[in-house]
Amino acid sequence: MGRTLSWAARAWAAAFAAVALVQLSAEWVGAEGLARVGQWALMPLLAGALVASTRWPRGRLVTWVLVALGFSWLGDLVPSFVGDDAAFLVMVGFFLLAQVAFVVAFAPDARRSVLHRRPVLLLPYVAVLVGMVSACAEGAGDLLIPVAVYGGCLTAMAVLSTGVGRLAGIGGVVFVVSDGLIALEEFVPSFHLPHHDFWVMCTYVLAQALIAVAVVERNALQRRPPELAPRPAGSRPSVPDNVVSMVRAARTLSRPRVPAR
Repeated sequence: MGRTLSWAARAWAAAFAAVALVQLSAEWVGAEGLARVGQWALMPLLAGALVASTRWPRGRLVTWVLVALGFSWLGDLVPSFVGDDAAFLVMVGFFLLAQVAFVVAFAPDARRSVLHRRPVLLLPYVAVLVGMVSACAEGAGDLLIPVAVYGGCLTAMAVLSTGVGRLAGIGGVVFVVSDGLIALEEFVPSFHLPHHDFWVMCTYVLAQALIAVAVVERNALQRRPPELAPRPAGSRPSVPDNVVSMVRAARTLSRPRVPAR
């Protein structure tokens, strides 16, 4: 990741990995209670790892990704405490807010994404969105418009994630797969995937982890002194954010001046 992680960051990451392994194993064998409790713990542990792995000032990207992880956690937790009829809608509502938070986090890097650099690559994203909404249209009924809105936000997140880095872009695609499996299971009666819940959680955990790692890498790059930060060939020097500029200015002013000879 470009710098050595602290012991606290390693501990949070190890705890996340351990709980993810237990949770996915429980999903595979059908231990619903253990799987549910494990799912509740995943996002707080990942958020802890993200905080411990990033440097202050963390800036917009880290802050909004933490907000997205918070809404994701509510989407994992709250549906377990409401009636079955409302559980799905509550889950979708919180994850819609999570996707919006991801979009806000990734939007400043839009010019680095495929949206600007390779617009032709938007075609697969659009094709998947149209295909998924079409496949779910008959079974969604009155929920078709909310499904389409969620699909649009999810696709926007996946497209903009490519501006953060390659790992984030892969994480965005995997997130689309995870939510696509949920939609197909919910709205397409003929769809059946063995160990469906396992594959949903497997892709969900992988997507969130890849995005978090990409954000850590980006934070480490942004918080390096400009002379030490590697630059892609042909790129212009990045402009530090206002907070970083203020911190550097304060450090400069606080240094003792050596009298001229």
